Amino acid sequence: MDISKPDTTDACADKTSPFLEFNSSIPESGLVLAWLTRDNTKPLRPVQGSALHTRFGSFQHSSMISSKYGTQLASSSSTQAGFIYLLHPTPELWSLSLPHRTQIVYTPDASYIVQRLRIRPGSKVIEAGTGSASFTHALARTVAKNGRIWTFEFHEPRFEMAKKEIEDHGLDSVVKCSHGDVCVNGFIPACDEILDASAVFLDLPSPWLAIPHLKTVVSKEKIVRICCFSPCMEQVQRTIESLQKEGWLDIEMVEVSCKRWEARKEMIRKPQDAIERLRDIKRRRNEGLKKRNERKLAEEQNDEAVSEAQENSAATPAEKHVPDKPFLPSEYNPWGKGKRVHEGEDGYEWKEVSKVEAELKSHTSYLTFAYLPPPVQGKDGSIGSE
Repeated sequence: MDISKPDTTDACADKTSPFLEFNSSIPESGLVLAWLTRDNTKPLRPVQGSALHTRFGSFQHSSMISSKYGTQLASSSSTQAGFIYLLHPTPELWSLSLPHRTQIVYTPDASYIVQRLRIRPGSKVIEAGTGSASFTHALARTVAKNGRIWTFEFHEPRFEMAKKEIEDHGLDSVVKCSHGDVCVNGFIPACDEILDASAVFLDLPSPWLAIPHLKTVVSKEKIVRICCFSPCMEQVQRTIESLQKEGWLDIEMVEVSCKRWEARKEMIRKPQDAIERLRDIKRRRNEGLKKRNERKLAEEQNDEAVSEAQENSAATPAEKHVPDKPFLPSEYNPWGKGKRVHEGEDGYEWKEVSKVEAELKSHTSYLTFAYLPPPVQGKDGSIGSE
């Protein structure tokens, strides 16, 4: 089956996607993410006879097939003893491994947006600004097989690449990609479906131009929630003006600043040890000065003796005597200063600590949230706004 071509038959619903279902073993030609380093993850599909060549060594695809996801795979190179991890695809890992065609929505923002829009299995979502389809993967996993994502992208090359990835990952039964400018033409899907979304995500340069087109494509029976992803405050201001004009309520702007929470072992450093180390430094300094003065005095006396001997016997010059380097006692070093001490190493006292990172991550974008109540039905059966 050629996964690069869209399958428009009913059989597409039977295609399995690694982003919707978990497989314990890696199938041949199945998507796997090869974790090389913290900042380097490579997506691949293992096939017989191929290999992955990295600076950590070569890794045969045949060794990956039928292995368990999460396996640590050793290099087959005799000169390189590196290894990689074979990880199961997730939207979060895919966001780190995909080629960034546009700015993407990272996990802290993505998880908050999904929660605020109350997206769940079976939800119907409109996304405008597909970009790299990073957030589209997270949405597809959340709405699951019985949900629907309508995603729109105005830039044709990005649209074609995103559409191919969606089909390649088996998500085309859930995600419907469309090419068009929603700010000008509105939300016209490429598929023959009626849009009735209950959640909207706009990642556009000018979201305020797309907002007036939404009322015809969102649900008329339930509350509709929206999030606009904008990097600049000027965009936020114009978006809020448009939301207010179109009757959206409870408008709120949020900026997500992420700090990682880490758990590790930290060496215990007692005040008594610090005081004793300062005393030891002072003691060794005084001993060193004393030894240096004694050595200088010995050198001066030796030079005088050599001079007298040379005067008495000019034919046989005396060899200059250099005293041995004085022995200094080992320093008091309770924390291994100057040594490469590994976390938890024996010989030191450790404690378990859990704390937040010291620095905030840099700004990504502002998130503007609002909701649109369903139209109110009057006593005469007419539909009006609330």
